[in-house]
Order: sequence, then C-alpha cells, then structure tokens
Amino acid sequence: MSRRLPPLNSLKVFEAAARHLSFTRAAEELFVTQAAVSHQIKALEEFLGLKLFRRRNRSLLLTEEGQSYFSDIKDIFTSIAEATDKLLERSEKGALTISLPPSFAIQWLVPRLSDFNQQEPDIDVRIKAVDLDEGSLTDDVDVAIYYGRGNWPGLRSDLLYQEYLIPLCSPTLLLGNKPLDKLADLANHTLLHDTSRHYWKQFVKDNHLEGVNVNHGPIFSHTTMVLQAAAHGQGIALGNNVLAQPEMEAGRLIAPFDEILMTPNAFYVVCDEKQADMARVATFRDWMIKKARSEQEEMLDE
Repeated sequence: MSRRLPPLNSLKVFEAAARHLSFTRAAEELFVTQAAVSHQIKALEEFLGLKLFRRRNRSLLLTEEGQSYFSDIKDIFTSIAEATDKLLERSEKGALTISLPPSFAIQWLVPRLSDFNQQEPDIDVRIKAVDLDEGSLTDDVDVAIYYGRGNWPGLRSDLLYQEYLIPLCSPTLLLGNKPLDKLADLANHTLLHDTSRHYWKQFVKDNHLEGVNVNHGPIFSHTTMVLQAAAHGQGIALGNNVLAQPEMEAGRLIAPFDEILMTPNAFYVVCDEKQADMARVATFRDWMIKKARSEQEEMLDE
C-alpha cells in the first residue's frame, strides 16, 4: 500500500510558519522570501484540500484543521532534528573502525589501547585485523595501519615507525652446545623466515657471511608466528624492531648480535584525505603518532 505524503518542502515550511504564526519569521528561519513561504503553504493547502491559516487583525492564526495538523507533525520534526543532531555528534565522536595487520594489532595496538580509551571514552574503537591491504580504504574503515613505503594516492599517511630487523633468539639457545658468539655461528643454527627468505638473504649478503644456508628453515605467514617460534627456541628470526619489542622486554627474546638490517618499509597511520580533519579520526591519528614518538625517544635515551 503506497503512502500518501504531502510535498515535504511545503510541510517543512508549514511547520515553521505554524510554530512562529508568521510567514515573515518562517521566511527568515528558512532563508527564503515571504512570497516563497506563501507559495509553499498554498501548495500544501491545495494538496490537502483544506485551509490551514487565516488572517485576523493583521495577525496569522491557524484554522482548526491547521492546529490539529500542526499538533500531529511538530513532534515528528522535533524527532528528526534530534536524530540528525545525534547522527552528526556520532560522526564527530562515536565509533571508529581501525584496520591493521594482525601482528601490529596484537604486538602494539591492543596493549596500548586502554590508554586511548581512558583519554577518549566517547570514541568507541573497533579493531579490524586484515592480512593484506589494497592501498585504499573501504567505506567501513576510518583509520588504517599500513606497512610499506608511504605512497598511497588519495590517502594521508603519517610515519609511525621506520623498520629495521634484528637477529633474535631465545636465551636458551645461548646455553646449548652451539655457540652464538659471532655472526658466522649462524651457519650452525636454523633460520626462521617471515613471509619469505628475502631479508635473511640480504642480511647474509650485507655482512659477507659464508656457509649460512638461507634456503633452509621454516617460513611463517605472520610476524607473531615467527617471533613465537624463536621464543620457543626453534631457531633465529629477523625480528621487526617494533613488533618484537614485547618479547624482548619480557626476556623471551634476546639480540645476540649488534648488527641490524635496515629496510625501506615502515608502519604508517593512514586515512582518507577527505576525512583527515574529522574529529575522531584526527584524535586517534594524533594519539598514535604521539605515542610512537614518545616511545622512540625513550628508546634513544636508554
């Protein structure tokens, strides 16, 4: 069954005119001319087949039908205005969906999230862990953490952490019968690979190592998996300086050597350029950047 609705613009004009009992004040509120108000009221009266206003002694009055109609619709307009205000307020605060790699979520964001929640209790954070990104944000994502070189057209990207890789192993390996006193000793240990063998190959090449079999050892699809394998004494991993930090601070992983491998990649906090200044997006982005920088300064001071 189709609904019989009056012209909605005429209805909005009628509500304003009835509330003020003045075409002039209704015109001022709606930023239109008095003639435009009169035209819309006439169109509504013609649609209804009823008179809604009458003039008496230079004053504007509602007819009995007009008063009844106004009483029925005024609460509807109030509800619409309140719903609109609520939606706009939620847009500024409200829910914030963050997309990021599972490893970064587990190793970095989740342990620190309570700090953000305490600072911004009105922002409802929703975490969406994804294995891969396509360099563009879906409609349901407000902020993302990307790993790469920072060049994603249409997105604002702010650097969080530049990546470098550290050889890491369980302290138990140092107690075994295979020494780890110098880099050449890597030849006697299993190398653990994160996604591919590329970085261990680069590390071996940069340090001019011979006899190290980089084509052997398990390959893991997630950084957290390779770090856990190393923590359980299964071999030596090249750990990301940020993602390995919790395991290193807990003493589950140690760095037996001073050598590191710099990579061209980094972690970035990104958002759509058009939403960069939205309150909840800017608040979360600024918190992440400030958090990352303060932690990096603490590491440099140590």
